[in-house]
Amino acid sequence: MATSSPCVVISDEEQGYDLDLFCIPKHYASDLERVYIPHGLILDRTERLAREIMREMGGHHIVALCVLKGGYKFFADLLDYIKALNRNSDRSIPMTVDFIRLKSYCNDQSTGEIKVIGGDDLSTLTGKDIIDTGKTMKTLLQLLKQYNPKMVKVASLLVKRTPRSVGYRPDFVGFEVPDKFVVGYALDYNEYFRDLNHICVISETGKEKYKA
Repeated sequence: MATSSPCVVISDEEQGYDLDLFCIPKHYASDLERVYIPHGLILDRTERLAREIMREMGGHHIVALCVLKGGYKFFADLLDYIKALNRNSDRSIPMTVDFIRLKSYCNDQSTGEIKVIGGDDLSTLTGKDIIDTGKTMKTLLQLLKQYNPKMVKVASLLVKRTPRSVGYRPDFVGFEVPDKFVVGYALDYNEYFRDLNHICVISETGKEKYKA
């Protein structure tokens, strides 16, 4: 079985950064504990993932499938970097884009029920924001098999270390993080915090304030 590419591992002891060191929307100031992964670091790591994907997928037509809603920022930035590589290197990848929505969370807990919405032409590369237990992605991969793709590769910005994991590991991973509920960079808590550039740890105040 192929192993996933190396990633940045954030230790359980990592505390992140003080909110006052970054530009945080005032309406979220009391709802967050710390900045966990700054926006600049996310972009730099995403650019590197684009290079790895180009190296491995070069020569294949890609259907880039975005898992909404949480994956849209990572997906858009990843594709921008791939397009830049297409323009500025001797090797390029023909690519089309599709979208699918998976919903499995209420508040900070997985409901165990996965709803799949959309997706017309599903084939090769999927981009997701975060792999938690892995159950959602395994469900999606089973769905993709119905379309008989030549190959399926999964890129995820985050993978959580959690005892609830089913053991699934994406092919391309940005960061491996502790089992904390994080928001920002399109990751939400009941639809809030998607407009936050950095990935942050939500506070108990924030959880209570935006509870469904």
